[in-house]
Amino acid sequence: KQKSSGGGKAKQKKGPGDAAQGKKAKSGGKAKGGGKGKGDAKGKQGKPQAPPETPPPPRMRDFYLQEVVPQLMKRFNYGNRHQVPGLKKIVLNMGAGDALTNVKFLDGATADLAMIAGQQPAIRRAKKAIASFKLRAGNPVGTAVTLRGARMYEFLDRLISVAIPRIRDFRGLPTRGFDGRGNYTFGIKEHIIFPEIKYDKVEKIRGMDVTLVTSAETDEEGFELLKSMRMPFRER
Repeated sequence: KQKSSGGGKAKQKKGPGDAAQGKKAKSGGKAKGGGKGKGDAKGKQGKPQAPPETPPPPRMRDFYLQEVVPQLMKRFNYGNRHQVPGLKKIVLNMGAGDALTNVKFLDGATADLAMIAGQQPAIRRAKKAIASFKLRAGNPVGTAVTLRGARMYEFLDRLISVAIPRIRDFRGLPTRGFDGRGNYTFGIKEHIIFPEIKYDKVEKIRGMDVTLVTSAETDEEGFELLKSMRMPFRER
């Protein structure tokens, strides 16, 4: 009895109630620890990111709806707003006939056109064999891309505002490029007029054709549409 009271080495027996409380304490400690772990995981992940902002509509499209449509309705006495012609698509075509001797020239033309259009172009192949040009059917002869929607209006804006004014000795676009159904095609001799092209990295200066496909039924309507959109035509 003296040893147990003086030394303090006597062990007290745990009852069933004490065991139950110990289990509860352990379980509670685990629950708290798990809660902290979840909180830490949420802290590492951070708050959910906001959805990306939608880009603003093209400036040329707003100009067409606000300025060009009322002008054409007054010019041709259209009874409905939907009768006003508009742009449907823009087709860019760049020839690469030298790709018959070296395929790298075709890769360079494709890369340049992709930078100009902002869209990956497709490779055009010959449909017929021409012996005088050493051309076989299926050989790559160029690259082309078709633009619609927002990219179409953005390209037209850059073409009119930046690229065409950089043409040397420019006196206006010819008006004979209409096909009789309101579509207009013109050629560019040097594709380096576009600011996206770096002159130092160009392997060869190439020409390209630009076709503006409209919903106009006549050349007069197509001409007035493009002129209202500030296409710099040559005076007739």
